[in-house]
Amino acid sequence: MQLTEKQREAVQTAYNRKVSILTGGPGTGKSTSIRALLMLLRKRKIDVALAAPTGRAAKRLSEATGAQGTAFQAKTLHRLLEYSPHDNTFQRNEENPLPYQFVIVDEFSMVDILLFYHLLKALPKEAHLLLVGDADQLPSVGPGNVLRDLLRSEAIPSVRLMELFRQAQQSKIIVNAHRINAGKMPHLKSEAAGDFFFLSEEDPVRTQRLVLDLVHRRLPARYGLNPITDIQVLAPMYRGPVGVTILNEELQARLNPRAFAEVEWGGRIIRVGDKVMQVRNNYDKGIFNGDVGWVRSINKENSNIKVEFLEEAGPMLVSYEFAELDELILAYAVTVHKSQGSEYPAIVVPLTREHSMLLQRNLLYTAITRAKRLCVLVGQQRALEWAVRNDRVAHRNTGLVERLKW
Repeated sequence: MQLTEKQREAVQTAYNRKVSILTGGPGTGKSTSIRALLMLLRKRKIDVALAAPTGRAAKRLSEATGAQGTAFQAKTLHRLLEYSPHDNTFQRNEENPLPYQFVIVDEFSMVDILLFYHLLKALPKEAHLLLVGDADQLPSVGPGNVLRDLLRSEAIPSVRLMELFRQAQQSKIIVNAHRINAGKMPHLKSEAAGDFFFLSEEDPVRTQRLVLDLVHRRLPARYGLNPITDIQVLAPMYRGPVGVTILNEELQARLNPRAFAEVEWGGRIIRVGDKVMQVRNNYDKGIFNGDVGWVRSINKENSNIKVEFLEEAGPMLVSYEFAELDELILAYAVTVHKSQGSEYPAIVVPLTREHSMLLQRNLLYTAITRAKRLCVLVGQQRALEWAVRNDRVAHRNTGLVERLKW
């Protein structure tokens, strides 16, 4: 494994310092650095835990580090800290610390201040902690702005990877994500074999029709993609003709119009085969806010449905009573915030000035970096320009930087 000078520094810093941060954008080699560190830790027979805030992010971490199906397989932080839903506590704490000498947490930008607090409480005094994440993505849904604050304080050794690897330079998705992050417009000149496209459309209703046609017909025909499992629409907000709510209804009508069974609940129709998302943490079921699954069966006699989720350990079938269906929403289209920690083969992102309240650089950057093979932006060029220019990250009142500087 050939490491750059910066990657070597990242591995050495993590190995030699009790707490350190590894940050950088896509294609800069964060996963390679973690893999190299894991090889070193295994050789030295050091007990290590891999963790991430969500099941999807944990699954990605396991895949990226080659830890899938091994003793090093990544877990969610809640699972690592042995969360008990009945009394809202973590079983791992100062009295019962984690049995590891080294803990690596990926996608750390998603971790809020409370979860970080519980993680620190559960770390044994002799353990090392490596926090890995991209500080330019959207901050956590919960309180705090932990990764940014830790970096701003300069109180913790950190290594930022900047160099784009040759393979990453071939990807317009990664190159344009870095351009947007630097406040520059992405390259919009389309190449037939490219992986990044911008389709200009001024009218929001026509933009909606174009998004639906791309998902339902054009992208599956051109790239052999499954419209339900491979393509994800990411919209900045819920309202309007290209908002999450209407796009979900229209996509359901096209992609899953008829099914063996369906149920109407709370003014919404859910069908067998629908793609759905859990919208609140349900610790009893082991399913968390943002987890995506597929409806596998609907039983009207027993008033329940079964949803299959792909967890870090593999597929899991979860049962819901009809009365619990407000925990699920259709997920053919989701907000960019809900997509954090996930990757999709292809994404389609509508951009109109109707969404100007939420058109921010870190939101667009987060959206684009969810795409693995294909990214299609649809809408107004001025909305795209607005998003690239708008670097006003919503201010959060936090005291972490000041505390760390004391």
